[in-house]
Amino acid sequence: MARALIVFASRIGTTQKIAELIAEGVRSAGAEATVIPAATIKREAELEGYDAYVFGSATYHGDMMQPMKTFLFLAEKAHLEGKVGGAFGAYGWSGEASVRVFETMKNVFNMKMVSQPLRLKSATVGGGAEVARQYGRQIGEKLTQ
Repeated sequence: MARALIVFASRIGTTQKIAELIAEGVRSAGAEATVIPAATIKREAELEGYDAYVFGSATYHGDMMQPMKTFLFLAEKAHLEGKVGGAFGAYGWSGEASVRVFETMKNVFNMKMVSQPLRLKSATVGGGAEVARQYGRQIGEKLTQ
């Protein structure tokens, strides 16, 4: 069975909730999904064995959170080129973090990214929960094709 790793950095829990909803979507497409906070991953070997990687961070002061920055430096050593990828994030005003994570995965890691990053103010506003699940399904379907 295809496996997806979803790694997030969250300040107040909103990005974590989006990560969990994305995992639901991946699972609904027939793939496995694991959700892990970025700060808990210490070695690139912990990224081995997955077919897709979805990274997300809240936007805080116009940038991604420090745990995601640190994680991305570690992930760069994990040889993720050619793997399916997605990026997401929660934001209050601007939402740059998900775009920066997406561009890093696409242009630095050379991953096969889904169409665009997922940017949500909240999983509870304006159908955000279903949008996050659909994003996860899109990743899961890309894995199971």
